[in-house]
Amino acid sequence: MKVCIAEKPSVAKDIASVIGAKQRKEGYYEGNGYQVTWTFGHFCTLKEPHDYTPQWKSWRLEDLPMIPPSFGIKLIDNSGVLKQFAIIERLVQDAKEIINCGDAGQEGELIQRWVLLKAKCTAPVRRLWISSLTESAIKEGFEKLQESEKFDNLYAAGSARAIGDWLLGMNATRLFTKKYGQGKAVLSIGRVQTPTLAIIAQRQKEINEFVVEEYWELKTIYRDTEFTATIDRLKTFEKAEKGLAYLLEHPFEITDFEKKEGKEGNPKLFDLTSLQVEANKKQGYSAEDTLRFIQSLYEKKLVTYPRVDTTYLSEDLHPKMAGIMQQLTPYSQFTESILANPIPMLKSVFDDKKVTDHHAIIPTGVVPNNIGTDERKVYDMIVRRFLVAFYPECRISTSTVLGKVGQVGFKATGKQILELGWRVLYEHEASAKKDAAESEKVMPNFEIGESGPHEPRIHHGKTTPPKNYTEATLLRAMETAGKQVDDDEMRELLKENGIGRPSTRANIIETLFRRKYIEKRKKNLVATQTGMDLIATIQVELLKSAELTGIWEKKLRLIEKGEYALEAFKKELIEMVVDLTQEVKRTRGLMISVAPEVEPTPGPSKLPKPKTEIDIELLKCPKCKTQALKRGKTAFGCLNFQQCGFKIPFELLGKKLTEKQVYELLSKGKTGKIKGLMVPGNEQPQDGKLVMDGDFNINLE
Repeated sequence: MKVCIAEKPSVAKDIASVIGAKQRKEGYYEGNGYQVTWTFGHFCTLKEPHDYTPQWKSWRLEDLPMIPPSFGIKLIDNSGVLKQFAIIERLVQDAKEIINCGDAGQEGELIQRWVLLKAKCTAPVRRLWISSLTESAIKEGFEKLQESEKFDNLYAAGSARAIGDWLLGMNATRLFTKKYGQGKAVLSIGRVQTPTLAIIAQRQKEINEFVVEEYWELKTIYRDTEFTATIDRLKTFEKAEKGLAYLLEHPFEITDFEKKEGKEGNPKLFDLTSLQVEANKKQGYSAEDTLRFIQSLYEKKLVTYPRVDTTYLSEDLHPKMAGIMQQLTPYSQFTESILANPIPMLKSVFDDKKVTDHHAIIPTGVVPNNIGTDERKVYDMIVRRFLVAFYPECRISTSTVLGKVGQVGFKATGKQILELGWRVLYEHEASAKKDAAESEKVMPNFEIGESGPHEPRIHHGKTTPPKNYTEATLLRAMETAGKQVDDDEMRELLKENGIGRPSTRANIIETLFRRKYIEKRKKNLVATQTGMDLIATIQVELLKSAELTGIWEKKLRLIEKGEYALEAFKKELIEMVVDLTQEVKRTRGLMISVAPEVEPTPGPSKLPKPKTEIDIELLKCPKCKTQALKRGKTAFGCLNFQQCGFKIPFELLGKKLTEKQVYELLSKGKTGKIKGLMVPGNEQPQDGKLVMDGDFNINLE
């Protein structure tokens, strides 16, 4: 009997129906020489520390780093998993051949291989590798079953990823929790999670430290066109007034006029990240929501495999394009013009060199029936992006006009859409309507040397801080290892060094929410004080550098291609974890994670009272030196805490501080000797002084 193992019951049902396994049994289907069973996601996981030695059950600094001699797997302790695995194990042991029908990707390969390993499989294994769940795709896949060995490198990459996450996550989380954590709080550190948090925290720091500056610009209107002075922004209103008086004395003169026609390239097909970005921008969906919707559409046979990182199609799909479009009857108003001529083999769409495990996400041609509103919106986005790829480019005209008033230069630019081209598919959207409205306001033609009256004015503005990340912009930052890249082609080149995988980035963001390291304010992602404190505490750049994490990701991809060895990657990680542990153990510092609840508006500046009458709230904040201090529920903090961030908890290292000790910290930078301090990692209480360093961190001396 041939045993097929799918990753989900619904997929197993589809496969069983196609290959003739019609008889329903407990935990599998049977018929036509096949048994079709299933997992439901991960059945196995790497062993936990205490599975290797009971000593590792307790979190102790002296036991770190934990480096198992070899990594083992175990079944997840779940009654449903244990019951279904017993069925799989029995079928596998009696099988003459196994067909791995797992999700066609790195994670799917790992799930299935671990299950077969745990079930002690000795039968030969072949692989079903398909990009959609339509009947024709499944039939074609079974006609072209591949040898399991072909995917050994994919399995090795999945194993390397899991081992890397275990080594760093288990050791660094215990290391930082025991070294800097207070109470029972766990300071979670992850190979991808921490650099992602660092990206958000760094942006938050830039926003918090941003100083708003006022400026004035000179503008003028000539022939219904607004021009802006090319001189530097003016720092005072008085200078702007003088400039305006000067402009009023001279006519406006055109010094240069350039008009160019060009084209706006067609948007690329969707990979998972670009779909999540677009869905967040246009519909406000979270990355996790979009992944859920697209996974459901895939399982309903409406779209191709979604967990992909390429925006190209393989060249052998070219003959199938017309057939897919002919089936998209709800979009016939758009497909007719494409199908009127043979579909060209566009290099911007078809390129075998840029296709990895799977091609870009496209519709299968199956027309949706009775799907939810959210799924329909995502499906519509995919179909339109698919059709856009085969439409003519959008023709535009750009104009640049230079002028002067006396000796002051001015500039204006304009853009008009001459032919919508691919934009016709987005006319229903507000952004397209806005572009169309702008295209009607055509900039007039100017003659060099023409001159005339104008209407000068002063524009008063303020500098603005960097924008918070949204899920859309964070996904892009993860994809490019923190580099700000707008160009599609450049993004493609940087993908190998991106942090995380397309399929895991949504979960990483959700993990940061669950840990309360970030929060959402409208569409903006904001680092919480806990998240900011954690990143500030981590002095090891390797743990929070998106670029360095991107280099690890590239090595994982090289393992997948057979160009880098799993053992070499593991050796590097072990060396890094050992070095990290030794470095952190040597450092001193305290992790302060609880923000005081302080008033948001500053009070009047007050002078401190004599030491005999200690009143902390009459002292000024030592960090910003402008605001008073305020007593919160758990700490003293700056009145302008959201911007400044300074605070001193009421309790440190297991000791409740007296007001005198807090006063000493603020006024002298250190306390007197304090007895009975409980230092993480040491069972015996210690005596010492609390010292505030130049960065306003509190350390034990």
